[in-house]
Amino acid sequence: MGGGQGVNAHSNGGAIQHPRLKGLIFLALCALPLFGASLLWLRGGSPLALAAYGVVSVVAFLLYWADKRKARAEQWRTPENVLHAVELAGGWPGALLAQQVFRHKTRKVSFQVVFWIIVLAHQVFWIDQLFLGAGFFRLF
Repeated sequence: MGGGQGVNAHSNGGAIQHPRLKGLIFLALCALPLFGASLLWLRGGSPLALAAYGVVSVVAFLLYWADKRKARAEQWRTPENVLHAVELAGGWPGALLAQQVFRHKTRKVSFQVVFWIIVLAHQVFWIDQLFLGAGFFRLF
C-alpha cells in the first residue's frame, strides 16, 4: 500500500479548532489574491486568475478529501507533489480549508513548510503586482 504515514484512526475530521481565528486568518490570506485578481479583471484583463483561484481551490479541496479517504482505507495515496502543484496553481485556499475540515496534512512538518512557502509566494506575487509595479518578477 502507498504512503503508510501513520494515519490516526481516531482522526475523523471533527470540529475545526479556533474557527473564528482561523477564519480571520483565512480571510486575511485571501484578501490580496482576491483583490488583485478582481482588480486585474476590472481593469480589462482576463478573469482567468480570479476563476482559477475558485476552480482550482475546489479541485484542491476534493483532492484532499479523496486523499484522506484513501489514507483511512490504507489505499494508494495522492502524491504530495500533486497536492502542491494544485496549491501552486491557485488552489491553496481550498487546500487550507480542506486541511482544517479534514484535519489532513496538518502535522507533517515537511509538507506544511512547502505549503506555506506556496501561500507566501502567492502573497508576494500580489504585493508585487499591486504595490511594487510588478518590478520584482521582472528581475527573473
